[in-house]
Amino acid sequence: MFSRSGYQALPLGDFDRFQQSSIGLYGAQKGFFSFGSKADQLGSARNAADSSQGWLSWICHGIITSLVFLLMLLTFPISGWFALKIVPTYERMVIFRLGRLRAPQGPGVVLLLPFIDHWQRVDLRTRAFNVPPCKLISRDGAVLSMGADVQFRVWDPALSVLVVKDLVAATRMTAQSAMAKALGKKSLREIQGEKLRIGEQLLLDINDMTKSWGLEVDRVELTMEAVLQPPRDALQGPLGAIAPVLEGSPPQLASHLLDSKPGAPEADSVVTVSEVNPPRRRPSVAELLSAVEPILSEALVSQVGASYQVDIILPGGARSTFFIDLSSGSGRAGCGVPQGSPDVVLEVAEEDLQELMLGELRPLAAYMSGRLRVQGDLQLALRLEELFKAVKLHR
Repeated sequence: MFSRSGYQALPLGDFDRFQQSSIGLYGAQKGFFSFGSKADQLGSARNAADSSQGWLSWICHGIITSLVFLLMLLTFPISGWFALKIVPTYERMVIFRLGRLRAPQGPGVVLLLPFIDHWQRVDLRTRAFNVPPCKLISRDGAVLSMGADVQFRVWDPALSVLVVKDLVAATRMTAQSAMAKALGKKSLREIQGEKLRIGEQLLLDINDMTKSWGLEVDRVELTMEAVLQPPRDALQGPLGAIAPVLEGSPPQLASHLLDSKPGAPEADSVVTVSEVNPPRRRPSVAELLSAVEPILSEALVSQVGASYQVDIILPGGARSTFFIDLSSGSGRAGCGVPQGSPDVVLEVAEEDLQELMLGELRPLAAYMSGRLRVQGDLQLALRLEELFKAVKLHR
């Protein structure tokens, strides 16, 4: 979808300059006795490193290499099992001989010298990873939980080994940084309506940062998990209707109030606003636990299928623990630690647990905002939403 990255894909035939697949001395190890002039095609990175080496180092390198090769010939039937490696078409083998980088080998049969060759296989096929959902703030103040799916491939095996240690982790961090930077310049409406165009721009930005690593990103697809907080404009919407009434100078406002008649509807509205409803009392943890026990059933166990230990942080700093076992039978719930090891351990404040049980807060939003801490499988933890829905319906 987003393959228009500005980079040309290297055809498989152009890798012939890296292919030395014959078994012979001058085939499998091209430039075996050369000292880095004609057979070396790795570019300025290796030339700069080799230029600092003196003739003595090169002479020692040649002597050690010759002795190891002679030893391999004398013990060939046995050493062949260790020295010959088969490299498939979709891989290349990056070899370091006495610490010096050689041209990537393969596909085919590759000859390695024991004791002095260290090698690493590089996969040239397209790979994929996901950027985990993270909290981002858009231009209009909305807080989003956004992730991405990224596909990439290696086009230079030598650079992918030399420049970066963990290719996937480095690319994931780069994609996450570029996503936060790009989405911070967009409003929530633009992010929801222009996900394809934003993904295409992210593709170009990521490739600009990773082209020196020997890889190319082929596809970026944004995924929106949830809107944790609406934009500031949406929050200020109801207050915007009051603003025109408050406009004007104090004499004009006083005149407006004095001109109003006693029986006018405005007076009724003032009386209505002055009425204050008493705040609704939230149920305690013990009441919530007692509300969980009647709704446990085999159907709920089949939907969840896990056991949970819930550590509650009370307002005074004390802790309370109860368990919900929805792994077998009709389920059980009670105070204390469950029998056996729970599948998931949750840590949550008392007021946040009340909002979760009453359906005012979703488990994913609580986890993304740091109000719910999870030890164990996150997917199993999010299945508790089925229990919270049942509690809300039962109340």
